[in-house]
Amino acid sequence: MIKPKKIKWTMEADYFQACNCDYGCPCEFEAPPTQGYCEGMGAWRINKGRYGNISLNGFALAFAARWPKAIHQGNGVAALFFDEKANAEQRDALFKIASGQAGGMPFEIIVTTFSKVLEPKYVPFKFNIKGKNSSVRIGNAAAMTFEPIKNPVNGQEEGICVDHETGFIFKKAQCVSAKECRASVGELNFSYPGKNGFVTKIKYSN
Repeated sequence: MIKPKKIKWTMEADYFQACNCDYGCPCEFEAPPTQGYCEGMGAWRINKGRYGNISLNGFALAFAARWPKAIHQGNGVAALFFDEKANAEQRDALFKIASGQAGGMPFEIIVTTFSKVLEPKYVPFKFNIKGKNSSVRIGNAAAMTFEPIKNPVNGQEEGICVDHETGFIFKKAQCVSAKECRASVGELNFSYPGKNGFVTKIKYSN
């Protein structure tokens, strides 16, 4: 049987990530999570994107997740959030991308680490894009708010970046403090103020 040809998609977006790890996140260095398990979230604001002939410009998607050990060891639980402004075609396109069905990095790898995915949620997103001081609200279910990491001696703002040449979610990102990292959806309920955060821009495709 001939497999159906995958629809070509592309995405350029602002990306935000926060979790329960210490600043810099040891997972970026192939080390175990700070607390032995991982709870966190990520959100994309699509500035330019297409799924075949369907425009994804201006829409957003996000996830909240928990893994009992390191992410690559799997058995994670995830909740997926999609922009309520998207029409039926656009929602379907975003879901196929985020669920890995459309192929392409990083989604086709991330989904292999989940053993359970909750029912998708269609919610309003509110982004405030201000570099290290950015924030995002994901309906009433989740939120991330960032600020620069402060020098513990003189209180001055730090400028720190992770340059991850082989990273598949991002290659380079600013390290920040997530003064708010919270989610409450289904069995995923967590809050980790003052822990690790990343702010960056990405380009993906299949």
